[in-house]
Amino acid sequence: MQASAGKAEAGIADWWEDGHAMHRFVCDLVASELAALRPAGVALPARPWAGGLDVVQDLGADSLELLSIATAFAECLHMHESGLEDYLLARTTIQDWVGIAQAALRHFSSRLTFRTSGSTGTPKPCSHPMATLEQEVRELALLFPGRRRLLSAVPSHHIYGFLFTVLLPRALGIDAAQIIDLRGSSPARLARQLQAGDLVVGHPEFWRASARLMHGVSADVVGVTSTAPCPDTVSHALQEAGLDRLVQIYGSSETAGIGWRDRPESSYRLFGYWKKAGDEDNHIVRALPEGGEVRYACPDLMRWTRADAFLPAGRLDNAVQVGGINVFPSKVREVLMRHPDVLDAAVRLMRPEEGNRLKAFIVPRAPDMDRTQLHERLTGWASGHLSAAERPKAFSFGSALPRSELDKQRDWDIVPVIH
Repeated sequence: MQASAGKAEAGIADWWEDGHAMHRFVCDLVASELAALRPAGVALPARPWAGGLDVVQDLGADSLELLSIATAFAECLHMHESGLEDYLLARTTIQDWVGIAQAALRHFSSRLTFRTSGSTGTPKPCSHPMATLEQEVRELALLFPGRRRLLSAVPSHHIYGFLFTVLLPRALGIDAAQIIDLRGSSPARLARQLQAGDLVVGHPEFWRASARLMHGVSADVVGVTSTAPCPDTVSHALQEAGLDRLVQIYGSSETAGIGWRDRPESSYRLFGYWKKAGDEDNHIVRALPEGGEVRYACPDLMRWTRADAFLPAGRLDNAVQVGGINVFPSKVREVLMRHPDVLDAAVRLMRPEEGNRLKAFIVPRAPDMDRTQLHERLTGWASGHLSAAERPKAFSFGSALPRSELDKQRDWDIVPVIH
């Protein structure tokens, strides 16, 4: 098949020719889509998966699930440009899909589409020119010189994981054999196997767990985190353990990376292709590689400390972060309100001393209903209708939602339910 005009420039962009990277990308996408299709839980074989693993025979995907997964895969890689997407339904092993994807990308590779986490109920597609992803990776490579291995705790089919575990290794010259998947391993494994020259790609919850077990880290080990703000206490604990730097990346699925910092007390510094949009604090402008500019609204309120430096000052869309995933308490409340035993509900993030998950306050429809039974019913309801990050980990009950003296909803203390 001859390459078309949609073929991206050679170099970083021909990432799919690396069979290891393409295999990992396919497996991550399939596992993620199956998890979304089966909110009550999905039992999958331990990874890494063999190339001969069949999405239907071995993962149990029925015809509708197969169609949904194949559609998501085709959308991500813009397979409609090559006309090869139908082969995904006829050839259903992992190695089949790797080959189909490689053939499609040899025809058209100038755009990729990633999706947001879907915490609002419907994941939002975010399309990116390959040229802008390369533009970011070239700047990222300057932040991480001398890296010889990459250890990853993030999936490669989301934009953060794709940039850092698929494209960045190519820019840094890291061989595929030196890319190590940490998922499914305990933080203790990370603490044991770190070496000088390592780059560890994680998210705040991963780093929170790792900080408890990392002591005497080898010199010249660098970490990176994104998807959510990393608590200062975690950053300081990692520094005390000997981590050379923890680089925090600020961005979103819509914008990709916007800025970075490597000290928790510092402002984020814009990547070179971004600038503040004049006097509008919450808009930024990106210079495109081929010339021209595009304007974006920021997901957060922005406090600018310099013309090229900023601090996020709270989300504009009321999302909170649970395990590095955007979660919308309003959506969780709507799901709980559909339960026949619930008259009213409030959902919010736990206070730091309570934990780092969601909690819910429930007003039962029947005031004298047994709280233990209701707790069990709501736990089952949440498991069947919400993702793991969205499920409240503590339920409290009362005759009315907690309110302040100004009649505004207020926080509440978690009261354990006695079973």
